[in-house]
Amino acid sequence: MTSHDEHVAVVDLGYGDAGKGTVVDAICATREVTAVLRFNGGAQAAHNVVTENGRHHTFAQFGSGTLRGVPTHLTRFVVVDPLALAAEAAALGNPFHLLTVDGDALLATPWHRAANQRRERARGAARHGSCGMGVGETMAYALTHPDAPRVADVLSPGRLRDRLAAVRNDLGAGDAPGNDLAPLDDVVDAFVAFGRTVRIVGGEYTDRLLGRGPCVFEGAQGVLLDEWRGWHPYTTWSTTTFGNVAELCPSFRRLGVVRTYTTRHGAGPLVTEAPELDLPEAHNGRGEWQGAFRAGHFDAVAHRYAVEVAGGVDALAITHLDVPERCPGLRVCTAYDVDGEVCDRIEPGPYRDLAAQEALTRRLTRAVPHLSHRPVDWSAEIAGLLGAPVEMESYGPAADDKKFIPRI
Repeated sequence: MTSHDEHVAVVDLGYGDAGKGTVVDAICATREVTAVLRFNGGAQAAHNVVTENGRHHTFAQFGSGTLRGVPTHLTRFVVVDPLALAAEAAALGNPFHLLTVDGDALLATPWHRAANQRRERARGAARHGSCGMGVGETMAYALTHPDAPRVADVLSPGRLRDRLAAVRNDLGAGDAPGNDLAPLDDVVDAFVAFGRTVRIVGGEYTDRLLGRGPCVFEGAQGVLLDEWRGWHPYTTWSTTTFGNVAELCPSFRRLGVVRTYTTRHGAGPLVTEAPELDLPEAHNGRGEWQGAFRAGHFDAVAHRYAVEVAGGVDALAITHLDVPERCPGLRVCTAYDVDGEVCDRIEPGPYRDLAAQEALTRRLTRAVPHLSHRPVDWSAEIAGLLGAPVEMESYGPAADDKKFIPRI
């Protein structure tokens, strides 16, 4: 089990949906945690937590330790959506006293969201896959606009209004959807109210939290969707590896999360996809923007790649270990057949080379499983294939469905 005096970062080694939320919740239920720090993504996250008494919440911006009373800190790497945050807070009973937000974090607006949705609609059948929340559009806008609105701007209504007006003019001009749905004055008022409700802090606050005691860094999405290492263009505008955590914290334990089967939402390569498997999903389904929820055999090749490009992991949390017993056809894939060649390793390309990643994507679309088998001991098998010890085994959604494995 994770030492009680060290920080831990929880990262999904797949395409998302491996169970980061339930893992974070279980850690917060079994040890003292100073805070959960979100270090990427934004309101598009969907981390499901089910408590022992059956309460369920899908966490987006609040950390997955909230139901345990653990504070959340949104670091500068999070794209903050005040409107979505207000809705989530209401569902949780408005626990704003547990929330702090870095003033340098970017703000997502209704116009970012509308532009995101327009872009996906325009792609038609060639959609890249999106949650439709405007997170990527917010990141893209900030790359070309030094005055992109940030959380600290909500404390200066005049500056906030100017910056929101610039977003509206650039992304919501004319009769574009979202213009009439989000009057500028209403958005300014809502964002200013957000600033009066939450505690906005400077970058030094993260260091103070880390100095108080052990923290949990909660990632969003998965390494195989990483903006630089995923299968471009079916990726996210976010660093989903441990990279952002390393910028915030000098020392932490790297915990990688995988399911006993591999899943993804929407378009893009999923080499081991097997629609014939009976793998019902309680909290995932077809989304208007994400598309279908897809599942297949455990893809050791892709998950090994994720471990490699993430810089390695110290330990694993394996979820859905109850599923293989209910699904006798489920197997583990350890190699692909690509263009007549057997491949058991995906060679990482140069960092930040999207052309290389796009070429890799095209190659993976031609891959099919080559070697597969059904393990006797799923946990031990996955540990061996990914080269890391198992620290947590999960046999269900609640914290008491988890088994922590002591370190040797």
